[in-house]
Amino acid sequence: MRVLITGMGGELGTRLANQLDDDPKVTAVLGLDIDPPRRRHRAEFHRVDPRDRERTTQLIRDFEPTALVHLGVYEPYARSSPQSAVERTAAGTITAVTAAVDAGKLDRIIVRSGIEVYGRRRGAPVRPDEEVAPDPTCSFGHQLHHVERVCNEGGLHAAIPVTALRFAPLVGPSFPSPLGRLLRMPAVPFNLLGDPPFSVLHQHDAAAALLAALRHPVDGPVNVVAAGAVTASQAARIGRRLPIPTALLGWYSARLVAELAGAPVPDHVMELLTRGRTADGSRAGELLGVRPERTTPEVVEELYAWAEVVHGRAAEAEAA
Repeated sequence: MRVLITGMGGELGTRLANQLDDDPKVTAVLGLDIDPPRRRHRAEFHRVDPRDRERTTQLIRDFEPTALVHLGVYEPYARSSPQSAVERTAAGTITAVTAAVDAGKLDRIIVRSGIEVYGRRRGAPVRPDEEVAPDPTCSFGHQLHHVERVCNEGGLHAAIPVTALRFAPLVGPSFPSPLGRLLRMPAVPFNLLGDPPFSVLHQHDAAAALLAALRHPVDGPVNVVAAGAVTASQAARIGRRLPIPTALLGWYSARLVAELAGAPVPDHVMELLTRGRTADGSRAGELLGVRPERTTPEVVEELYAWAEVVHGRAAEAEAA
């Protein structure tokens, strides 16, 4: 395999590239992203903005990938502003899929998606499985749905399988996540009118699912969700934070305070807090051969157990 990884500079892309280092079936890996990966590996990496279509297209066509792992899906307020996230995701998806298919050797597409595509419209299934049609009700859900449509169109054109991994919200140590930042605040708002449950997924389990899908692609969507669920107030108590009951106009104040504290709350996180977000991930083991090792409560516990980074002289003093 000649594997193209878009979004390699992120935690998932870096981890996947490292896992491919010792795979004898992988002869070359090319990574593209706005930021370089934090750990070294043998993959070739190019720092390029996905909105630079000409350079991105040339790099991909020259590489001639047989497999595309599309992680160039930018969550609002994770590594990009909301507007940049939408622009980079849309432009990067269209360019990467088109160039990879046009190169002529592609035989599989693996794409990061999310359970946000199911939406939280009134009357919608609380735990949708893969048979439920996407019906996004937040900006990030629409963003992910567009990514899936572009990848599926590319797969149909090339007559190859497209595996859409619909991850639960990704949370974990060192992983840039607006939900993770919010939960780590000293006070965490929860819905006074009903504290709905949500599920999450650890970055390590997400990377394991990507590797499994790359080796044995499935033609269609696969929900990847950690077992169990928590509510916002339960998460706050796990982390010994102060749960703040919030309703109606109180959410405006809560979002403003969070943004001023460095934890902006995009609409998909707001939707999670007020309406919940879970999905049926029971088919992941059957389809991919792997299941998330950590439950949702365990992922939340690890998020809070992650030590703060200590820099410079303070770190030296602490070590002494």
